[in-house]
Amino acid sequence: MTKEEIEKFITQFPIYQYEFISPQDIDFNERVRAICKKECPRYGSSWSCPPAVGKVERCKERCLAYEEALFFSSVTEVPDIMDMEESLKTKADHEKMTKIIEDYMSEHGLSVYTLSSDSCAICSKCAFPREQCRHPDQMHPCIESHGIVVANLVENCHMDYYMGEHLLLWFSLIFFSRTSAVAEEQGQERA
Repeated sequence: MTKEEIEKFITQFPIYQYEFISPQDIDFNERVRAICKKECPRYGSSWSCPPAVGKVERCKERCLAYEEALFFSSVTEVPDIMDMEESLKTKADHEKMTKIIEDYMSEHGLSVYTLSSDSCAICSKCAFPREQCRHPDQMHPCIESHGIVVANLVENCHMDYYMGEHLLLWFSLIFFSRTSAVAEEQGQERA
């Protein structure tokens, strides 16, 4: 599968901006975890967040095992960007789109690993830490959970990050590879 084929497929979705990038060009920073731990209520309570996703160094290794990545955003209108409850309700459409793109790439022979804008919200209450994730094939860890500073990634890709008080941007990052080495590594990790 080529980038052109991926581009042709994703044009049917309301993607605002996208960029193909090399995983080696992504900055991974341990300080992001400190922010997660201090400011995010999902820290330590979700399989899609730290510490469940593993140490930043391991997350980095996982991401760098892939040849390329597709970084994209969607935009939605909200009455007030500071109203987190209302803003989070708009995330579902972005997540559905991300899952469809991820599945398409996987069905066409690519090994994929997907990160998304926010902590997974598939279940009303995450099984972490008592039970395994109920939907591991659907759950997308948060981009920041891997130590990636989204604002830096957006800037490096010359994309928009803030569009005013009534427009909210959601981001996804799909790592992909045409080789089976990644699939083999994932299989060993799950064993």
